[in-house]
Amino acid sequence: MDEISESPATAPRRPSIDSDEVAKFSAMAAEWWDPKGKFRPLHRFNPVRLGFIRETAVDHFRLDDQARKPLAGLRVLDIGCGGGLVSEPLARMGATVTGVDASEANIKTALTHAREAGLEIDYRAGTAEGLLEDGTEPFDIVLNLEVVEHVADPAQFMKDTAALLRPGGLMIVATLNRTPKAFALAIVGAEYVLRWLPRGTHEFSKFLPPAEITAPLQVAGLETDPPQGVSYNPLADSWRLSGDTQVNYMIVARRPAAPGGG
Repeated sequence: MDEISESPATAPRRPSIDSDEVAKFSAMAAEWWDPKGKFRPLHRFNPVRLGFIRETAVDHFRLDDQARKPLAGLRVLDIGCGGGLVSEPLARMGATVTGVDASEANIKTALTHAREAGLEIDYRAGTAEGLLEDGTEPFDIVLNLEVVEHVADPAQFMKDTAALLRPGGLMIVATLNRTPKAFALAIVGAEYVLRWLPRGTHEFSKFLPPAEITAPLQVAGLETDPPQGVSYNPLADSWRLSGDTQVNYMIVARRPAAPGGG
């Protein structure tokens, strides 16, 4: 993946889709949403991360887990949303979702698929820095999933995304650890042996150990939990939460509530 730069800041745009482009972006949406296509790894990974997001949000905000739409009333930012594989399920859970991606093609693809599915999602082409410059109201939940390892300045990116979280809000970060095991599995295994991902998708030097995620978040005033490992079971062809943080991991961070407020 190309390196994502957070500069210069431009206000995220809500792109319109010309009628002549509908077929093109519908085809791209079909590709993103094909569970057996080139985005298959994300589809296989999605259930465990969606379950973790839901469980963490329900616990943090003391929501009704049995409700048909347990996230109703919450504003969620999905930064680096791609084709909307996380944004759409969260919208179905009742959240008011804003999906932002640096790629306008991704945003148009996500927007096309959401419209076809009858979902209202605020998709914007832009960056976290652009949202701040635009004066966007802070969110209840900020999702920072598999994107920080692709940005030019990870520490600044973490601070920018933290600034988009309201007091009492929740952030979830998912990324790859910088370990020999991660190199062996996420690059050699996934890109060269199994060919799940195009070669060059990841750059090992940009993988981040948990301390490089938590440090800028703490500087930005957030409280962080210990990392939660996520492991792949090749026999079941599925992902699960685990105690192993050597490859994939997630970190939960919270901005303390304002005194006397929620």
